[in-house]
Amino acid sequence: MVTVPFFCPDVPYLKRNPAFFYYPDTFQKPNPFQPDVAVSIDSVIQKKLEALDALESQFYEGGANGSAELVPSDPARQRERHGQVRGFFEKRYQDQAQRFRSKLAEFYGKEQGGAVRHAEAFEICEYGRHPDQAELKKLFPFFGD
Repeated sequence: MVTVPFFCPDVPYLKRNPAFFYYPDTFQKPNPFQPDVAVSIDSVIQKKLEALDALESQFYEGGANGSAELVPSDPARQRERHGQVRGFFEKRYQDQAQRFRSKLAEFYGKEQGGAVRHAEAFEICEYGRHPDQAELKKLFPFFGD
């Protein structure tokens, strides 16, 4: 809809459809996640984990499936909860590095891709533009030469 004139008349429509990307989850139906690109986040993993603090209701309180038990009033339990959430996300990024190791090697080379500890992967969504590998390297400029 971002390229449809007059759909939202107070915002100019785009002349070129952007690329949209899926992020991995555990769903297998109707289609399992198939990464088109994977990037190392080793250099920013601590910043990403610290960013969780800015969205406390989403992560520490449990979001839509939250409960009062997830929000302890005791400072020691609050620190424990923060550690649990950070640990969950750090493991998630480590698991993505393992799960998508071949895609990391494709973009970084076998040696550098094999050394990545934390990663994120993305799949091109069929609703937007379909960038080729050369354009992916421009959209995700993290791979070096």
